[in-house]
Amino acid sequence: MEKGREITPEPISEEKNFEKRDWFLLLTAAGIWGSSFLFMDVALESEHPGLITWLRPTLGLFALIWFPSARRPVESVDRWSVVLLAITWVAFPFTMFPLAQQWIDSSITGMLNSAMPIMTLVIGVLGFGVLIKRIQILGILVGIVGILFIGLPTVSGGGTNALGVLFVVLAVTSYGVGVNVAGPLQRKYGSLAVLSKVLIVASILTMPFGIYGITESTWSMKAFGANLAVGLGGTGIAYAAATTLVGSVGAVRASIVTYLIPVMAALLGVFVLDEKLSFWELFGVAVLLGGAWLTTRTEIKSLLKSDIGKNKNT
Repeated sequence: MEKGREITPEPISEEKNFEKRDWFLLLTAAGIWGSSFLFMDVALESEHPGLITWLRPTLGLFALIWFPSARRPVESVDRWSVVLLAITWVAFPFTMFPLAQQWIDSSITGMLNSAMPIMTLVIGVLGFGVLIKRIQILGILVGIVGILFIGLPTVSGGGTNALGVLFVVLAVTSYGVGVNVAGPLQRKYGSLAVLSKVLIVASILTMPFGIYGITESTWSMKAFGANLAVGLGGTGIAYAAATTLVGSVGAVRASIVTYLIPVMAALLGVFVLDEKLSFWELFGVAVLLGGAWLTTRTEIKSLLKSDIGKNKNT
């Protein structure tokens, strides 16, 4: 497989600005994932979390196998990386989210999921040697402020459970590992080729939990439709968009897709569930979007172009 090795690029994708295609991929993934928590809540009305967990990678795989590029083989040297990615990016977090949403609201889950860029940054720097621009760190910090403005009013109103919150935090941390592993593989083989192998492994790993979930679930057409939305859309289409984005702009900046998830959740709450948003929640959305924009920047004047970890005077 010499050809696969020849096309491996240098890890410089963190250096370029977003292009129109990158913004399209970002908004596609954010829009679908932003609604996935709502659909999981619908499915949980009649289904066990184990069934929801298993159906997500299984249905996602069904959505991808029709594409010829998804059937491209992966070299044996990278198969353990695929297994690691299947665990950290799909099997484990997919198990945690429906379990968590038994005790916490879907909006809280979406807000906590926005911590993913922070975990991606920490894990990328400590474990994968990722160099982060100062302006990107500023964007992440601004994003945290926005998350707090959105999350605190909801949390103060009650409804969260410590165990549910812990499950989401564990899932987001696992995502941080998975995003960093996904980048090099995607750039080597293509997003669909990697994702299809990951979903095969994840479907096998979550099958025992899924079979148990079948015995604890009842049939519902509404839940079935929610499963299709989360599985085919959230796991198939959205993951394909996200993995392509990782290969284009790098792991850290691709993870800002989660900054937009609370925005989508808020829009769904207002227009679908007729929810009311407070001033501070709206202000938080604006701040969060500002942080997302800053995180996509690679430079603002020459003073902000140096990498963290390099000794330069400013």
